Amino acid sequence: MNLHGIVSGVIGTVNPFVPVTLQQSTGTYDTAPDGKRTPHYSASPQSVQVQALSAKEIQHLDGLNIQGVLRKAYLNGDWRGVYRATNQGGDLMQFAAAAGVPTSLQGTTWKVVQVFETWPDWCALAIQLQ
Repeated sequence: MNLHGIVSGVIGTVNPFVPVTLQQSTGTYDTAPDGKRTPHYSASPQSVQVQALSAKEIQHLDGLNIQGVLRKAYLNGDWRGVYRATNQGGDLMQFAAAAGVPTSLQGTTWKVVQVFETWPDWCALAIQLQ
């Protein structure tokens, strides 16, 4: 049962979902002659709800030495921070400078740094401004 799908309409009246391009790591990369690696991503349009972190979540991320501008994102699907078994992770969220996107998010890129919750149909992620 997708509980997030059931309540998202009500929550969306207070904190609306915004469009985002999710860049999911494919697990492959190109290596330049100088050794620099450029990862490959698969892009897909998504809708995401961005919220502030709770005090407990901030404390958890601080304990992992994850710092910077951080938010919590709810979205449908199964997205990851790091998944070593398939050499994937480091998914990116790119917010367009468009109507419907809050000005604080417009034109920004965020990296998935932690998965707080993962369910068959939705997940809650910690994202960090890049």
